[in-house]
Amino acid sequence: MKTMSIWPIVFALSTGFFWGTYGHALAFARTSEKSPFKPYVMIGVAYLVWAIVGGVIGMVYKGDSFSFSKEGMYWGFAAGSLGAFGALTLTLAMYSGGTAIPQVVMPIVFGTAVSVAAIVAVFTSKHQVDPRLWLGIIGMGICIVTVAYYTPHATPPKPAATEPSAVKEST
Repeated sequence: MKTMSIWPIVFALSTGFFWGTYGHALAFARTSEKSPFKPYVMIGVAYLVWAIVGGVIGMVYKGDSFSFSKEGMYWGFAAGSLGAFGALTLTLAMYSGGTAIPQVVMPIVFGTAVSVAAIVAVFTSKHQVDPRLWLGIIGMGICIVTVAYYTPHATPPKPAATEPSAVKEST
């Protein structure tokens, strides 16, 4: 029996941690900048820096050459573009709502991502699809709604203080 290394699980959980905290960090950045698009620019800078630094370190560690195939460049650019468009649409989702947005948007994002990844696998695979997959996708939809609904939401802001009402004179 072949055993699987623990590292894919550790890295997958790490990704879930990073992306799970991403929405809240984006909300804080948006609030600090009072703009949804200033943080998006910094997201782009971070992607650029960490992708290049991480990619070069990984290539050196693995002993890869620095030559690239046309197909690899195409799909790498496509993947980066999909990630960037995902960050942009997440920025727009966070921009278009109120204070509870990370708690509502992030379950939708991650539940949808899991379901879309499964559907893409169905269309790109030559394997027969187990019907329980569709049951899982429907279950994911139920889970998205349940998690988004029951996640604690930020306390709404207090109403602005009003002028003290005039004291009625007693007669």
